[in-house]
Amino acid sequence: MAENKTVKFTIMRQDSENSDAYEEEFEIPYRPNMNVISALMEIRKNPVNAKGQATTPITWDMNCLEEVCGACSMVINGKPRQSCSALVDQLTQPIRLEPMRTFPVVRDLQVDRSRMFDSLKKVKAWIPIDGTYDLGPGPRMPEKKRQWAYELSKCMTCGVCLEACPNVNSKTNFMGPAVFNQVRLFNAHPTGEMNKAERLNAFMEDGGMQGCGNSQNCVQACPKGIPITTSIAAVNREATMQAFRNFFGSDHA
Repeated sequence: MAENKTVKFTIMRQDSENSDAYEEEFEIPYRPNMNVISALMEIRKNPVNAKGQATTPITWDMNCLEEVCGACSMVINGKPRQSCSALVDQLTQPIRLEPMRTFPVVRDLQVDRSRMFDSLKKVKAWIPIDGTYDLGPGPRMPEKKRQWAYELSKCMTCGVCLEACPNVNSKTNFMGPAVFNQVRLFNAHPTGEMNKAERLNAFMEDGGMQGCGNSQNCVQACPKGIPITTSIAAVNREATMQAFRNFFGSDHA
């Protein structure tokens, strides 16, 4: 009788923010159509490592399980990606799971992505409206513009592009590739355009556009195929024009 097929994992673990990281190996029964998330759930049900020793359940983030929320990002076999869409059958074993190191590790594979969200706050990556009364329908966006804006709106703040970018690290305060994309998206919106100058000025400050080294890792890593490098070029152009407007005393975008 043939041996039962198994899946082997090497997982980088860390008990707390300040503790040392260590590796732990696991081996679980194979099941068709498994993804990394379902494998982690299997380990969590019975937290016993490959040596047969009882251990603590692995910690990681997840939510939608369909590559929409961006919560389950981690480094899988050396590549930052979503663990819900990483199929076991398409990965080389032992499958190595590590947390994204661009962000502080909370525990095991769970990281704190506050750095990215704080950057989005800095550039006001939303459409500010007065919610105290009904403003009626907003202005319509031309269909051609809406189509490319929709591609930018696919960003799920997963952090993969920041993990892939060599310029985002603990020694810099560069906000990262995702912010270029969001500045371009909300500046293109008919209502969001009112804050265009404010966003561009914030992006010209320390940690903004000058931090990009044009490695283009971001566009290759993005799980949604967002044209981030195109957004970088577009925002750099708009920021240059805004700098001239600032110099000549006009802050209107």
